[in-house]
Amino acid sequence: MTTISLDKLKELVELQRPGYTLDQQFYTDPDIFEIDLNTFFLNHWIFIGHISRIPNIGDYFLFETGNESVIVIRGTNNQIYAHHNVCRHRGSRICVENNGNKKVLVCPYHAWSYNIDGSIKSARLMPENFNKDEWGLHKCNLRVYEGLIFINFSDHPDDFNEFIKPTSLFIELHDLSNAKIAHREVYPTYGNWKLTLDNFHECYHCQPSHPEYCQVHDAEYILSFGGGSQSSGVESKSFNKRLEDWNNKVQSLGHLTGVYYEKEFSQYSRSAERTPLSGGRLSETKDGKPAAPLMGKFKERDGGYTSVGPSPFNSLLMCNDFATLFTFIPKGPIETDVELTWLVHKDAVEGKDYDLQNMVWMWDKTTIADKKIIEDNQKGVLSKKYKPGPLSKMEKSLDSFKTWYLRRLLLSI
Repeated sequence: MTTISLDKLKELVELQRPGYTLDQQFYTDPDIFEIDLNTFFLNHWIFIGHISRIPNIGDYFLFETGNESVIVIRGTNNQIYAHHNVCRHRGSRICVENNGNKKVLVCPYHAWSYNIDGSIKSARLMPENFNKDEWGLHKCNLRVYEGLIFINFSDHPDDFNEFIKPTSLFIELHDLSNAKIAHREVYPTYGNWKLTLDNFHECYHCQPSHPEYCQVHDAEYILSFGGGSQSSGVESKSFNKRLEDWNNKVQSLGHLTGVYYEKEFSQYSRSAERTPLSGGRLSETKDGKPAAPLMGKFKERDGGYTSVGPSPFNSLLMCNDFATLFTFIPKGPIETDVELTWLVHKDAVEGKDYDLQNMVWMWDKTTIADKKIIEDNQKGVLSKKYKPGPLSKMEKSLDSFKTWYLRRLLLSI
């Protein structure tokens, strides 16, 4: 383990070459990981789950990253709460199972107990001057938006409305507040969070590695946009014409079209777009046919999908009939959990209204393949022979993210 000074880190940041990958330390160093965690993940609004995961009063799940653990629980008034999983007595974890149902939160160490809203219920044998009102659980910043649960660990979080505004119309189109979880899967990945995100946000590797993805998504789109909303610089006139025709058709239906990305530097890293699927497909399924009933504000199936990146750590990929939501969770310097949640309309019945296997097929196969790719990448980056390599035109979004990351990091130190 190395210990890097802030001056040394600043010097290292300034040495990074445009158009190249990062130096080895950014993907391996434990101290840089801790700085990253506090600068980025713990200082962003992060989508961590859908309200349908905790449908009943007292249902909870834990969200954990680094040394932090948060209890997300549904209260008696159906309000969702987020409490730091730290007893106010001597700091013990209160909930030790990843999910469950609790009428009262009881610390297993000395039996201090807390109401679901985080207020203290009882503390045995404390002095007479003990004021229970002062010893409730620490709250974590939480907002529920369109059924999506966002948290922010910062003591001074960014304004949520400002954060969500540029992507709000794209998200609201799909009415996720009236959805439910059809399937959820976690893919533990042996790779630094930046390597994991780099892989997700470029499609230079898609043709050799992801036949399922390329079956669903237009090859010309992949070439032109590299898997992201910002143009790769590789022009495809035929795709641009098809996109223009599709936009005209979709607008005539009254459906949303368009692209959003950060044109100027900010503390955020957000994007959104609506794009047609390939070959007349109506959904991101193996056969291209709908997998589930229509969701959201769609009047009819328009053959498109919506991609929203509200933060670097989330991607919401939504067809007309289901949504696939990604959360990338840094767990350690070379460990990242990739969590996928598939949503369908709240009234849809599996086997009758939707085909689960057809629905999860593409992103499950793609994420399993990505896990192997990222882990091989991380192993190579650990070698003493690793040196930053040049990026292709199709990795423009990766280079943009790297530039944003370095600038944000430099401002923080």
